[in-house]
Amino acid sequence: MTTRTPAVSFTEPSPAGRLERTAAALTGRGFTVEILDDTAAARARVRELLPEHARVFTGASETLRLSGIDDDINTGDRYEAVKPLVLAMDRATEADGIRRLVAVPDVVVGSVVAVTETGSVVAASGSGSQIPAYAGGAGRAIWVVGAQKIVPDLDTALRRLVEHALPLESARAMEVYGQPSAVSQLLVLNADTRRGGSVVLLLREAVGF
Repeated sequence: MTTRTPAVSFTEPSPAGRLERTAAALTGRGFTVEILDDTAAARARVRELLPEHARVFTGASETLRLSGIDDDINTGDRYEAVKPLVLAMDRATEADGIRRLVAVPDVVVGSVVAVTETGSVVAASGSGSQIPAYAGGAGRAIWVVGAQKIVPDLDTALRRLVEHALPLESARAMEVYGQPSAVSQLLVLNADTRRGGSVVLLLREAVGF
């Protein structure tokens, strides 16, 4: 008799017990973790965590867009937002400057494709632009993570990426850029090397891909 792996929903919010177990596992690996009710709470908390005039880079994220966090950071003059600076630069003649801006901001804010109940954070990128900052280039990282992104283990995290998140991101990329997305780079963080400077805001609601 073969044993089948129980089906895991990639869209339904995880129950409270799973959120708490995941938060405990992440904390045990050095991450700073908070469980928040919804995107409104996350939006307010990110504002509290970001120092005024800090150089902040936002990774491409439906979670940030839908929550309003992307607009909060990249419009106005509260922060030195990296994304508007980069968009105004010439990629042919200022590529090195762009690379430096996105790789070592004061703070990077974004989301990830999955967080495991064992305490790993999994991010993927088509362009690779946010990976250096996520991996340690930024002085601080803040990830806003919907409750549907919690999975049991790394194998399930990769399944979530390939079967769920990538098709949705490819559809978005086709609409915006005229070409599909791809998993060009994959990052798995098993511990916080920033000594508490990597903040995971786990939400009780589902949001983003």
